[in-house]
Amino acid sequence: MAYRVVQWATGAMGKAVLRTIIDHPGVELAGVYVYSDGKAGRDAGELAGRPPTGVLATSDVAEILALDADVVVHAGRIGPYGSHDEELARILASGKNLITINGYSHPAYWPRARTERLRAACAAGGATLLGAGLNPGFIAEQIATVATGVCASVDHIQITESADASEVRDPDYLFGTLGFGVDPAACDPNDPAWEPSAALNGMYAETLAAVACRLGLSLERVETDHVLHPAPRDIELPAGIVRAGTVSHLAWCWHGIVGGRRRLTMSIHWYVETSHLDDPHPPLWTVAVTGHPGIRIAVELVKHPDDKSRMSAEQYAVAGQVINAIPYVVAGAPGRRTPPAAPPAPDANRTFDPPVTFPPPVTFDPPAG
Repeated sequence: MAYRVVQWATGAMGKAVLRTIIDHPGVELAGVYVYSDGKAGRDAGELAGRPPTGVLATSDVAEILALDADVVVHAGRIGPYGSHDEELARILASGKNLITINGYSHPAYWPRARTERLRAACAAGGATLLGAGLNPGFIAEQIATVATGVCASVDHIQITESADASEVRDPDYLFGTLGFGVDPAACDPNDPAWEPSAALNGMYAETLAAVACRLGLSLERVETDHVLHPAPRDIELPAGIVRAGTVSHLAWCWHGIVGGRRRLTMSIHWYVETSHLDDPHPPLWTVAVTGHPGIRIAVELVKHPDDKSRMSAEQYAVAGQVINAIPYVVAGAPGRRTPPAAPPAPDANRTFDPPVTFPPPVTFDPPAG
């Protein structure tokens, strides 16, 4: 029997997961939750660029909670980390397992009051909570930790992500949530109250805590070392114009302190121009382990050579993480589960051929999500 799955939110990544849920033979779409009233009432197939499914999106949380479903995939827009806790707790308490693509890889890092709230919701609903995504989720918690298996000793691990944001089309997301186009002298990226910092600091502190836990390290604290780089000229983008002198590159950096030293580092570069990059064509991720021996891994995600769809390789990868996690979270005991270090694609997925042509044009009412 196919797993009955609800997709929660249909922004860029949520829509990618929705498409894969619709396409995949081992999954049945049970419902779709949208934040926008403009999307409510639309067929899920229309939202995803797929044929009609008979499943209509809703902005009524009560309708979703009343559904008979095995799993809810939560892909809410990034906000202050922990701001979705209330939603997650309600979903779990309703008896539905939950996969979130935005963190929650190691909730035990947080104060007991927060983790107890989620634990109680899991217990009330007999449900399981699992974090699954790319970063957080894949590159640090899985690839970096597995890589250390060939090391006799490890001094330091650095994970670096480089993401070109120039094709982001939502102005609110690019200039608000992500922080592009602001005056770098008017804000402090290391101030935890700054909106982008509030969204990311908790998420990646938790990621480093997850890595430390897997490696048996005692994480003492997480320090930030964020830097904002100005645009050398006006940059015209689909979402608007980044003016010269405003932020065109955000260099995020978190250090995990173990034994009084920086032993773990997560570095993320978001940019719309490359003048501040050491390499103008960086890989999506690098993992650098200093130890005996040292390791350096570069990771790129690439689309199938026959795939002409609008889906990016990153969108496919998030959807793949989710699809492969569904059996794991459904089979789990109630509570918070940590995914295995390297969950493979089930054999059944090897015969799964998603559509690889452009879907018909679809218009959406902003805001996305």
